[in-house]
Amino acid sequence: MASFILQVPNNIRNFSVSASSNGAPSGAPQQGGPVIIEIPLDKIRRPLMRTRSNDPQKVNDLMDSIREIGLQVPIDVLEVDGVYYGFSGCHRFEAHQRLGLPTIRCKVRRGTKDTLRHHLR
Repeated sequence: MASFILQVPNNIRNFSVSASSNGAPSGAPQQGGPVIIEIPLDKIRRPLMRTRSNDPQKVNDLMDSIREIGLQVPIDVLEVDGVYYGFSGCHRFEAHQRLGLPTIRCKVRRGTKDTLRHHLR
């Protein structure tokens, strides 16, 4: 599996990513594929937020990094019927909250209510 870093200007708010690992042409993104967008923090529900506490040092380190170079890896968000649910990126989410930033860059995947129920188990 190849890995890469994609750096984009902070003023870009919406773009999609399409790639193929088997050499097939990437073409246009498929319907329902992940999209990278900025979402207001208050529009993201965190249903598992109270299951564990974040490492305060990691949050502080992320705050310093985000202040200096911005968020490098978007958090993963599931969108079900127009509602956004965040299940990962807890430290990055808290760092944005503590910095007073209104939005966070998210990789959004669409899902069904069954998908959401699976994540809530």
